[in-house]
Amino acid sequence: MNKKGLENTADVLRRDVLKMTSAAGSGHPTSCMSCAEIMASLFFEEMKYDVNDAENPNNDEFILSKGHAAPILYSSLFHAGCIKNDLMKLRKISSPLEGHPMPRSLKWIKVASGSLGQGLSVGVGMALAAIKQKRDFRTYVLMGDSEVAEGSVYEALQLASHYGLNNLCTIVDANRLGQRGETMIGHDVKTYAKRFESFGWDALIINGHDVNEVLWALKKFRKNGKPTAIIAKTFKGKGVSFLEDKENWHGKALSKEELEKALREVPDFKMPHVKVDRPLSNVWRFGKGKTRDNSYNLGENVATRFAYGKALGSLAEANGNVIVVDAEVSNSTHSDEVKKIRPEQFIEAYISEQNLVGICLGMSKKGFDVFGSTFATFFTRAHDQIRMSALSSANFTLVGSHVGVSIGEDGCSQMGLEDIALFRALPDSTVFYPSDAVSTDRIVKESSKIKGIKFIRTTREKTPVLYKNTESFRVGDFKVVKQNSKSRVVLVGAGITLFEAIKAHEVLKKSKVSSAVVDLYCVKPFNGKKFVEFVKQNGKKVVICEDHRPEGGIGEMLSGVLSGTGFEILHLAVREIPHSGKPEELLKKYKIDSDSIVRAVKKLV
Repeated sequence: MNKKGLENTADVLRRDVLKMTSAAGSGHPTSCMSCAEIMASLFFEEMKYDVNDAENPNNDEFILSKGHAAPILYSSLFHAGCIKNDLMKLRKISSPLEGHPMPRSLKWIKVASGSLGQGLSVGVGMALAAIKQKRDFRTYVLMGDSEVAEGSVYEALQLASHYGLNNLCTIVDANRLGQRGETMIGHDVKTYAKRFESFGWDALIINGHDVNEVLWALKKFRKNGKPTAIIAKTFKGKGVSFLEDKENWHGKALSKEELEKALREVPDFKMPHVKVDRPLSNVWRFGKGKTRDNSYNLGENVATRFAYGKALGSLAEANGNVIVVDAEVSNSTHSDEVKKIRPEQFIEAYISEQNLVGICLGMSKKGFDVFGSTFATFFTRAHDQIRMSALSSANFTLVGSHVGVSIGEDGCSQMGLEDIALFRALPDSTVFYPSDAVSTDRIVKESSKIKGIKFIRTTREKTPVLYKNTESFRVGDFKVVKQNSKSRVVLVGAGITLFEAIKAHEVLKKSKVSSAVVDLYCVKPFNGKKFVEFVKQNGKKVVICEDHRPEGGIGEMLSGVLSGTGFEILHLAVREIPHSGKPEELLKKYKIDSDSIVRAVKKLV
């Protein structure tokens, strides 16, 4: 499309968003108007994509990191011929055109956005995927200037230059105004450029409303040998005098009278003829074979984090589609097993957990089976990225090691004690907590098969192998590892506390108190009906012991399952801020050891 056609298209988009948001009675029209020339240039001149196939793996990718500008994205997709939805039904409950982009609504939306500062990390993941798959597609991320204040942006900047991602372009819509007034540095575009350049990017300053300058910058990006940031100086509400560069218009739709006044100022052009270039065909094939199960000897002491690494290694060895991302702790999480045998399938994200999750999301959206790992407690700092991944219908596995007080002397800053709660709260998540090497090995393989966000909680300390190598572990189920005839109480544990429950079982047996021990290896989903029936047949009394906070953990989940049954329940969990100490000392101090379980049982029976 020629320059005049793109300028006209920008005004078509502006008129659309003004009308769409007014019809909805809400939205962010002025944030859309500032990026109209950028969107017109990207979608109708620069990007290559198959308008009939949103899932063509060779399509150039676009991420609207400033998700509140969703209306102009919908308008662009509509005029490109990608969607046929009624734009005037924006934000209606019956319409897929939601207030912020959501993948469940439109195939052309790959990731949910609207929580600012996250799009660039996803872009890094997609750009890495292109390199791994030897594809030519480029990834474009449109950011708002306000979100450049987010630390996660700088995590993505440094890793993109470290890996030389010359197929990644971010465009900063520097329109000066945030929600409540001027942004931190306003229109000081030179400072933005210096910041990007300091991280090893090429930074180009342009007038974001001059189509020629936008196209020049995009052309220069294609020839660059490193990631490119286009700093586009723009004006919020561009094209309408009473909106342009004015405060107090953020997130406000125009009234009928204001809309009529605004539309008189925006030229009413007919949408120019559109011919979007299709991407070149490029087929990527990865080796795939049968995954071997690792074997362990009964009673052998193996940390589940070590078993995770071995399982991941065998999975990656058999399947070139498996990608492992770690936050510089791979020799502790043991994901470095993959680095040893399939280094091309391992990505070092360094100490940047928010960026790690974004990379996992981006790479999974390009077809990889992704496993991301760090200490469980450090995932809490990436909670919002994990939450947004769940909203993006993501499909990858996160693995958290070093959980609970059982890690010992390192102290409470390193102890994952809230991670089960974090992952349980996500929509459509699966939460695993294996206790031995065999269950860990099988659960890693199972995670590769199921959809959604999966979380595997692994233990630092070595634990005895409980299960034969022929054992299977179904999603949503539990295992009974000890049971006497006519058990009077059910002991529930997982990870380190399962073995404390087994010890308690043996002590109780000597006291003539029969008990059953349950390994709750799958926290979510959970077959509550089966568990209720089991407890009914085994004393109607339950003692739950977990190396986690009481809020949001196993006990809270089971209490919900058992609610209304009349069963008696005692819940042992970590209820204080833990101290450093030896694992066995801490289990005892915080009353989640075998002695504490025995005392709890005696209260019940």
